[in-house]
Amino acid sequence: MRVELLAVGDELLFGDIVNGNAAWLGRQLADVGVVLKTSTVVGDDVEMIAARIAEGLGRADAVIMTGGLGPTQDDVTREGIARAAGVGLRRDAFLEAMLRRRFRALGREGPAAGGVVAPEMNYRQADIPEGGEPLPNEVGTAPGIQLEMAGGVVYAMPGVPHEMYPMFTGSVLPDLLRRAGEPAVVVHRVLRTAGVWESVVAHALAEEIDRLAPIGNPTIAFLASGGQTRVRISARAGDRAQAYTLIEPVEAAARAALGSALYGVDDDTLEGTVLGLLADRGETLAVAESLTGGLLAGRLTDVPGASAVFHGGVVTYATDAKVSVLGVDAGLLATSGAVSTEAAAAMATGVRDLLGATHGLAVTGVAGPDELEGKPVGTLYIGIAGPFGVATRSARLPGDRPQNRTYAVVQALDALRRTLAVHTCQPG
Repeated sequence: MRVELLAVGDELLFGDIVNGNAAWLGRQLADVGVVLKTSTVVGDDVEMIAARIAEGLGRADAVIMTGGLGPTQDDVTREGIARAAGVGLRRDAFLEAMLRRRFRALGREGPAAGGVVAPEMNYRQADIPEGGEPLPNEVGTAPGIQLEMAGGVVYAMPGVPHEMYPMFTGSVLPDLLRRAGEPAVVVHRVLRTAGVWESVVAHALAEEIDRLAPIGNPTIAFLASGGQTRVRISARAGDRAQAYTLIEPVEAAARAALGSALYGVDDDTLEGTVLGLLADRGETLAVAESLTGGLLAGRLTDVPGASAVFHGGVVTYATDAKVSVLGVDAGLLATSGAVSTEAAAAMATGVRDLLGATHGLAVTGVAGPDELEGKPVGTLYIGIAGPFGVATRSARLPGDRPQNRTYAVVQALDALRRTLAVHTCQPG
């Protein structure tokens, strides 16, 4: 079963609303083995809607539409579907009566509304293309539409998510699966990496991707966000056990190729992994932050049970605070600067001593938008102090101010994770 998505609305084209419906529908379809090749946005234009429906059915078995089913003049999805099918619209008497009852129940028409009659345009929602069938809307007033056409089937649903979700799961998805026959089970395994960019991850898995290309099942996809890259391995089979059997050798090859960049699977988080490693070792952590301004501590305390390991954090944003709070030597800062390897190391040692933790982790750098101390935007220094001594790492981050702060948190956590892997130390 091949499906295309078509979202309707000028507000989507102009960026007033983000098309979250497409993301949600994509996940639902992937989970039942439906092949989704294209997702398109079109404005409130009858001719454009009709053209996109015709193009979609030329490539796929079904087009699933969202948006444009309301009562106002710019809601023209019905007209677009009718134009694509070469038919007219019919007023469904049952739908119209249902709408009138609903408006009265809502106090928008009749005695409860002071004798007000709902505007006639509201009943455009009862117009259905000839040959089409309405899809029930249990939580709103606009019914959906299902229409058989020469190239396949068109489903149209409201763009309002809380109306679209139950219509899809209750009406559209069951009909799709009926048409597809026995649905395949789709299983995903997500491998999570940090400390390397997406292109590096893709290069590491290039050989396995080439091996799988002629087979087409399983597949590998890369999802980069927030300074991390997820590797999603997906397999289709008759049942979950068979799908996992297909995934196992691919996962093993990916693990070997990714090496130390791999930190977890599926729902694991980098901060949760780091805290878990520390807990297993009976060790504790304190952090000192400059450019991240508390984001690092925030990520750590998002993890339930973090207090068993995390002693606390200190935001020493100003240079003087590094001296007065963390005890960083003023002469060192005057010589090397607050954005330096030396400052990061001293901050890590200072916060470790201040909060009595096994490890101190510190970040300093230049988030932007302007350079600092002659250092370019994106400069990052990380310090880690522990029983093994002091380690540092530097990096050049590629983003704007918000991105660099997020990337810095990931880089710091990953640096600590990798350091812990190397040093099997005990508290002291």
